[in-house]
Amino acid sequence: MGLLVDGEWRDKWYDTESTGGKFERSTSKFRNWVTADGSAGPSGKSGFQSQSGRYHLYVSYACPWAHRALIFRALKDLTDHISVSVVHPDMMEDGWTFATDFEGATGDTLFGSNFLRDIYIKADPNFTGRVTVPVLWDKAQSTIVSNESAEIIRMFNSAFNEITGNTDDYWPTDLREQIADINERVYETVNNGVYKAGFATSQDAYDDAVHPLFDSLTWLESILENNRFLAGDKLTEADWRLFTTLARFDLVYHTHFKCNHKRLIDHPNLWAYTRQLYQHADIAETVHFDHIVRHYHFSQTTVNPHQIIPINPTVDFTAPHGRD
Repeated sequence: MGLLVDGEWRDKWYDTESTGGKFERSTSKFRNWVTADGSAGPSGKSGFQSQSGRYHLYVSYACPWAHRALIFRALKDLTDHISVSVVHPDMMEDGWTFATDFEGATGDTLFGSNFLRDIYIKADPNFTGRVTVPVLWDKAQSTIVSNESAEIIRMFNSAFNEITGNTDDYWPTDLREQIADINERVYETVNNGVYKAGFATSQDAYDDAVHPLFDSLTWLESILENNRFLAGDKLTEADWRLFTTLARFDLVYHTHFKCNHKRLIDHPNLWAYTRQLYQHADIAETVHFDHIVRHYHFSQTTVNPHQIIPINPTVDFTAPHGRD
């Protein structure tokens, strides 16, 4: 996981020495919004109107943050309107690359670039920051709209409704406060919590992350005892934001990130719920376990220096979930 400094590439891992061994995620830098009429969103500038074929999405099948965007692209019938390039699962000294020698890695279908950093430099030749996925690219203005997954999924949720005719709403007005509260805890202790445990370089930093993670999994398990979904009977963005972490839990986070107090399948409600979401229309096609397992174990040499790919348990996401 390298970064750009004034447009120059640096192969540099996260600095945990200055934080007492704690992993701290950097803030996304591109924060514009696509809107139905092109007006400015909550942040950034105006000029990004929703139009079929105008936008391109750069993703990794391995990355849970990019996976969110792929899920909403599928849920909101945007596959024919927003094109996609998929990076290679190996992220080594050059960061995300567009190599194509792994099934599902498409290369850069827009520009034929070699590296994802090339896309950032196209948008800003002097860019400083981490080169991450997802990236939403505007073909009309030749720039990055956003590299913040939480905001990209909200754009996909509503900005293209008049184009697709799909008005399904995963961020309904009457549930926004409840969704925000769930999102906050899930992000801090689960979505990012697994990374804080896995990338910790001190015992205290690991302990500070792993215990809140399993406290929150217990909390989520209790919610799902009586609720169909996290916010009640309606499927919302809170569910999909959690799903991308749960789908990776037993195959990656449990062992690779030392989140091994319990497995996902040891939480009956969460495990059934995860299968329910996996079996939702068009979702299974967004999940690529081969990319997930390969990326984490092979690329993250600070955690797995010998790059050994484990055989992993057989986890059947297609088994009946019993939550109908």
